Amino acid sequence: MDNSETSFKLLLVDDEPGVLSSLRRIFLDDNYDLYMAKNGQEALSKAENSPFDAALIDLKMPGMDGITLLAKLKRMIPGIKTMIITGHGRIEDAVRAMQEGAEDFIEKPFTPAAIRKRVHQFYRIWALEAENRMLKEDLVFRFGAYQLVGQSSAMQTLKEQLLKAAPSDEPVLILGETGTGKELVARAIHQYSRRSTRPFVPVDCASISETVIESELFGHVKGAFTGAHIASIGLIRSADRGTLFLDEIGELSLTMQGKLLRTLQEREVRPVGSVKTFPVDIRIVAATNRNLKQDVIDKRFRNDLYFRLNVIVLKVPPLRDRREDIPLIVRYFIKRFRSEHSHAKEISRKALECLQAFDWPGNVRELENTIRSAMAMASGDLITPEDLPPYISGKAQGTSSRAPAPTDDSLASYEKMALVNALAKSNGNRKHAARILGIGEATLYRKIKRYGLGN
Repeated sequence: MDNSETSFKLLLVDDEPGVLSSLRRIFLDDNYDLYMAKNGQEALSKAENSPFDAALIDLKMPGMDGITLLAKLKRMIPGIKTMIITGHGRIEDAVRAMQEGAEDFIEKPFTPAAIRKRVHQFYRIWALEAENRMLKEDLVFRFGAYQLVGQSSAMQTLKEQLLKAAPSDEPVLILGETGTGKELVARAIHQYSRRSTRPFVPVDCASISETVIESELFGHVKGAFTGAHIASIGLIRSADRGTLFLDEIGELSLTMQGKLLRTLQEREVRPVGSVKTFPVDIRIVAATNRNLKQDVIDKRFRNDLYFRLNVIVLKVPPLRDRREDIPLIVRYFIKRFRSEHSHAKEISRKALECLQAFDWPGNVRELENTIRSAMAMASGDLITPEDLPPYISGKAQGTSSRAPAPTDDSLASYEKMALVNALAKSNGNRKHAARILGIGEATLYRKIKRYGLGN
């Protein structure tokens, strides 16, 4: 047994305390995560909160017998390996157990060595399946799941960190500029977590107005305010037992930050207008393009909430820091959009050079929009420099001015640069600029005001 492996979850079910205690002693040295239940109902209750990998189940128990429990566990946890234990040894019982999906059947009295050997076979199957899953996940990442396309060292590091972070239930804080794909990273974390079959609920904190965000997050009772004709459970409770993704969390007001902190600490939600609280089990993944450390110093973000969120930190690299990934990303988008009113199937070497020479203040999102546009403009099978916007096609040839550089290395400085570029590209058309940046117009207006870019 590899002592480093501690995540194999084994459930022991028997109505006799002495037998349960004996089973526990048999497996103490195996580094399994052991769970015990004295009847079927208790076993099912535990199974709701923990996806067991294997279960040893006594056949004869009051209330719910082992065969019934076996069938229910198989429906709840399709991959669980099960063994029925009986002191009767009737062939009919063995047949029934196998028909319900049991992998094994053992009679009492059994020796510790015999049952350990048979459970270890379950463990080996589980370990091989886990290894296969990891290999598949690696292949999925290599070939662009969630648009996390790239083989640069920066992206490989991000993917490795993501796979390590996903199985945990600890909060994750994703840092990165606008358009780098922070929500895609959050979705990948959820997909590879134990909560993957539960809801993933994204919340754009910047796009929900201050007057309604409390109700949106925490829910409300009927009649709590004008227009509250029906009750709402809110987005937090909608994510129960799943993942709540708080995008642009730095845009929350201090008041809302305090209420969110209380929810995370107490693991409960109180809807607007209610005196009752509701327990909630969520994993928090938050993202921001702001410098939250500086916001804490400037008292725009609560110190206690920052440290609550800042447990696992993932940094999504900007596109300009991984230019070697641009050809892969471009071909991914070409393949993805090929059926959308375009015959373009490839990109010319010179057009690709133009894309790699550009600084991409709007990052992957801006590149995506550029490829969409180029494919719509292309007259043949090949995207050429003439199909690209002039401010990009001139980069490789030196015929257009470079984008303004950030004044420092802060996220705020890069965000301001992206805003300036988007407004310049759109000739001041804010609706078009918002589309370039991939944000809502209301969010764009707030950012323009914050950086003093308005007329």
